[in-house]
Amino acid sequence: MAACNTCGTTILFGGTKVGEARYCNATCAQRGQLISLSRQIPADVVVSSVSKVFHGACPKCKGPGPVDVHTSYRVYSALIVTRWQSFQHVSCRSCGVKAQLGDALFSLVLGWWGFPWGLIMTPVQVTRNLAGTMKNRSETGPSPELENAVRVWLANSAVNRPAAPAP
Repeated sequence: MAACNTCGTTILFGGTKVGEARYCNATCAQRGQLISLSRQIPADVVVSSVSKVFHGACPKCKGPGPVDVHTSYRVYSALIVTRWQSFQHVSCRSCGVKAQLGDALFSLVLGWWGFPWGLIMTPVQVTRNLAGTMKNRSETGPSPELENAVRVWLANSAVNRPAAPAP
């Protein structure tokens, strides 16, 4: 089975292929292109930006940091259709835990209605969310996921910056 080059999600069927890279969807393919561009950003700019985000206020609740990436997992099922996703939240630990608990509850209520994947994936996603609430990643400094998120944000800002007018 293949894994998405951007988010690491397992790709069972389909996906998007760009060159040799495989992505779970078009959004991850676009993000993958930004990640490629982000590798050209000087290391000192990235380190400075990551430090500002990590030590800054939470973008969700505006409370004190540290700010890091927290991943929540969700599954939704309806008879023969099951969809599972992961979401990355750049936030403080409290907001990250709220997102994980919210997606665990979402999965418990709406995840198990499909056969067979709903019955299989619901306990998996709920367990992943509960395990995520136990981790306190911020004690050791910014995670590699935060560095990647900041790199992508910097690359996206550079790509979407209006071009300077010609003289």
